[in-house]
Amino acid sequence: MKKTLLLLTAAFLLLAPFTQASRPGEPIQVITPAKEINIAMSELGKKLYFDPRLSKSGFISCNSCHNLSMGGTDNLKTSIGHGWAQGPINSPTVLNSSLNIAQFWDGRAADLKEQAGGPIANPGEMAFTHELAISTLQGIPGYVREFELTFGTPEIDIDKVTDAIAEFEKTLVTPNSRFDRWLLGDDEALSDKELAGYQLFKQSGCIACHNGPALGGNSFQKMGLVAPYQTENPAEGVAGLTGIDADRFKFKVPTLRNIELTYPYFHDGDAETLAEAVDIMGRLQLGRTFTPEENSKIVAYLKALTGEQPSFALPTLPPSTEQTPPPNPFED
Repeated sequence: MKKTLLLLTAAFLLLAPFTQASRPGEPIQVITPAKEINIAMSELGKKLYFDPRLSKSGFISCNSCHNLSMGGTDNLKTSIGHGWAQGPINSPTVLNSSLNIAQFWDGRAADLKEQAGGPIANPGEMAFTHELAISTLQGIPGYVREFELTFGTPEIDIDKVTDAIAEFEKTLVTPNSRFDRWLLGDDEALSDKELAGYQLFKQSGCIACHNGPALGGNSFQKMGLVAPYQTENPAEGVAGLTGIDADRFKFKVPTLRNIELTYPYFHDGDAETLAEAVDIMGRLQLGRTFTPEENSKIVAYLKALTGEQPSFALPTLPPSTEQTPPPNPFED
């Protein structure tokens, strides 16, 4: 009984920081652990997330561009797609993506489920079709069994596939950053320099777009408010969907969580370092040129936003059969 009581007490102490309120008046809230997850669906989604057989080449998986060992990105200016083609835009992090108002830089997917189906059928990414992807999965007995155990039927369709991937992606949150610990009342969690950087971050106006639990992801803003942003990247942002000129260069505000890990920065990946990104944002969005000392303080604060990274055993994927298309990454 005493041992049980100790274990319950330890569990309460472990969870207690996540149940406390953030500091009053702060425009940023803590990241909390994932809740109400369907474990069976998430475990299936984890396998699908890492499975390259959902691509035409049999080589590209969700994890290729959203590598969970690299902050949920690929650390490339623009991602590598089917046939080793250069992608059109920087790959946003999948970490904390469940907190986004919409998915993709231009918001063309309403939620994680809709986003999950996009790359599979995109000719520049995984280059498959939903029909062929489903046919591949149906030819793998291990998947048929797992879909039946998860959904109550052996029938596999794209809705179940995207439901499972989305459920797994909901678990990819990163709580307990040093900044979160400060928000929860730990005055020793941030250094004086980091705290000064946070105050400067708020006073300069960065907080107008980078707020909420994810410090972004909850609005669309024009890149280059004070001065035009110069880039050779052809992406037009929301204008590519609406055809409205006023929406040109309007992109979803990226999250700043784990920003130290998700370089390079911006939709075109042109900013290689945090210092460069802070300088550009200051000048083009705020009309302010930060001194080297100010820049260094803000960068120090941003590095305190790195939270606990998702940690789990890599899934063992069901073996292929004679019906499974063999990988051919060099096919045109």
